[in-house]
Amino acid sequence: MTSEGPQRPPAVVRVADLVARGLIAPEAAPAVERVTQDFSLRITADMAAAIDPADPADPIARQFVPGTAELDIAPEEVADPIGDGVHEIAPGLIRRYPDRALLKPTHLCQVYCRFCFRRETVGGDPGLGEAELAAALDRIRAEPGLFEVILSGGDPLVLSDRRIGRLLDALDAIEHVGMIRFHTRVPVVDPARITPAFLDLLDRRAAVWFVLHVNHASELTENARKSIRALTRAGVPLLAQTVLLKGINDDAAVLEDLFRSLVALRVKPYYLHHLDRARGTGHFRTSLAEGRSLMRTLRGRLTGIAQPTYMLDIPGGHGKVPVGPDYVASAGPGLYRVTDPQGATHDYRDGSDGGPD
Repeated sequence: MTSEGPQRPPAVVRVADLVARGLIAPEAAPAVERVTQDFSLRITADMAAAIDPADPADPIARQFVPGTAELDIAPEEVADPIGDGVHEIAPGLIRRYPDRALLKPTHLCQVYCRFCFRRETVGGDPGLGEAELAAALDRIRAEPGLFEVILSGGDPLVLSDRRIGRLLDALDAIEHVGMIRFHTRVPVVDPARITPAFLDLLDRRAAVWFVLHVNHASELTENARKSIRALTRAGVPLLAQTVLLKGINDDAAVLEDLFRSLVALRVKPYYLHHLDRARGTGHFRTSLAEGRSLMRTLRGRLTGIAQPTYMLDIPGGHGKVPVGPDYVASAGPGLYRVTDPQGATHDYRDGSDGGPD
């Protein structure tokens, strides 16, 4: 199940490794051990090296180093906050929308985010067996409305080149599948995985897109930038999704830096996700009002190319909706009050004759 390519330094997978690197105090180890019994620990060598142990607010450490706040479970937090189970139509295959489905071939990741909405399932069993994967592919073949298949998990790039190649072969042979999308953190957290041999696998009839998960500009190390450039040179369109996280990126200047950095790497910021109600993640959660205010601030400071859409995944499996700030309000028949990026309001009369719609 593991990826191929050059041998890479070992990841941090034990609480003792966190102590040895100075990422937690020795006296905190027993409590952190209790956290990792429920929620998996893994930090790649690249991300561990990028952490400043002297900074208690280091944005990478806060994303990946377990803390006892994860043991505080709020009543509204649930094991499946976005309702994966409600929409599973075959093993590991989730269909919420008419034209696309999400396939989870693996439950493994190269890093385990402390706020992950699938933290109850990732890091345990490796994922789909051959028979289960075959059943999922058969269901995709039987659903002509599925134009796009999203490979997620877990992280699909933990699979070997051989397994990814076989999966892409199978999907590419399905005539109605016109787009294959990878959701992954690997090019950023384990950039050595992006090898020439892997890139060769991506040249397909169906369009292959990547959506990178990046939450802070400090994740974009020089090695990460090299792997992203390799993907763009291979002709892979790149988008990015970011999770709004209290104490990490809930600041307009931090988000501005991240989104500009991504655009400079030819990565389009796609979604800014409001944090899902996964168990033990309340210390990362902002309010919708705070997120909407941040998006309003960014609208006046960033090029439109660098603007993601602020999204809420409605609990219970009801789908994603944009929840950004409102700029237009009705002020009467055919009349609207429009707020500009600086906060000033202007009347706008709709219709060519100035009358009601």
